[in-house]
Amino acid sequence: MPILSDCHIHTMHSGDSKTPMEEMILQGISQGLTTMCFTEHNDFQFPITDLDPKGKFECNAELYFKEFCEYKNKYSDKIQLLFGIELGLQLSAINQNKLYVRKNDFDFIIGSSHLCNGIDPSCSDFYKGRSEEEAYREYFESILENVKSCSEFDVYGHLDYVVRYGPNADESYSYAKYQDILDKILSLLITKGKGLEINTGGMKRGMRDLHPCKDIVKRYKKLGGEIITVGSDAHIANDIAAYFSRAEEVLSDCGFKYYTVFERRTPIFKKL
Repeated sequence: MPILSDCHIHTMHSGDSKTPMEEMILQGISQGLTTMCFTEHNDFQFPITDLDPKGKFECNAELYFKEFCEYKNKYSDKIQLLFGIELGLQLSAINQNKLYVRKNDFDFIIGSSHLCNGIDPSCSDFYKGRSEEEAYREYFESILENVKSCSEFDVYGHLDYVVRYGPNADESYSYAKYQDILDKILSLLITKGKGLEINTGGMKRGMRDLHPCKDIVKRYKKLGGEIITVGSDAHIANDIAAYFSRAEEVLSDCGFKYYTVFERRTPIFKKL
């Protein structure tokens, strides 16, 4: 079966999207999806710049939930809608994230690293004065610390997100180059009962592979990982479920028979 659940979607409740929620829903229905999970951005302590004013990436969960419930009821006979969040993980925000999660009844939480030690890896300053490999390694080391210290998430999102923005992107990037640190991350996720996300969003940016790359997905499976969700990271309607055929191919090649959807923070396995 094709993958019919998109579990990483942003609307105008995220600071980097202007797309109305209903527009996303109608697109998903038109594409034959059975499930859509909205995962609006919430990144506490995101650096303030002219382009990113204070609070840009902090989601007003009350307003978001109110609109979500309206459309969940309106389209209940056409598609299953789930209430999720993409939570920016960093050590300095642990207590804020705990309180935020406690206050909101999310179906699904993606833990993501949009910052590395307080710096946005999409900014060129992150790479100044050092090699691309050194920058990527610092990013992965920060993820390992997040997984060790944070538990307010269900899967880790776009694990190698940093390669979208490196000077050479993923040209010379490989799992093998960072295997020592990546294996520690994957093993710890499995030990803590956390899953991994396959994120197709990088491919529309010219990446050669999904996030994370196929070799990481294969290693996760070999280490005993079973919980894996699939998301487009769509911020506009046309990107919903983009490259899902590639995600299905990767999952099958890596030995997965199922992918996962979360309801009330509980994994539901769906057959490929």
